[in-house]
Amino acid sequence: MTNKPSIRTIRAYDVDDSNEGYRVLVDRLWPRGVKKESLNLDQWAKDLAPSTDLRKWFDHDPEKWDEFQGRYADELAEKKDARQALLDEAGQGPILLIYAAKDEQHNHAIVLQNILEQDRS
Repeated sequence: MTNKPSIRTIRAYDVDDSNEGYRVLVDRLWPRGVKKESLNLDQWAKDLAPSTDLRKWFDHDPEKWDEFQGRYADELAEKKDARQALLDEAGQGPILLIYAAKDEQHNHAIVLQNILEQDRS
């Protein structure tokens, strides 16, 4: 059994030099109060973030989580080329999906992580 490189999520406010991997900001907007150099990004994948309408509808409400996952997965299904481009750029190494949401359990980076893991397998 081969070990696939990991795809992990981390809040933009928790990133430091110990976080290894191809660093991708997956938010449409820059995280408030974060200096660009502190993230040391390899890519800012705005096109893989949820649409503005979906983001506003979800509003980080855990009650909407199940429906949000489905809607966002539908959006990502239309962005197969962008997903593949991210995986190609990252190569075979680990990927760090960076997001700004406060809720570490209910955020779009988790949905994207799951889909990218499926794409990579």
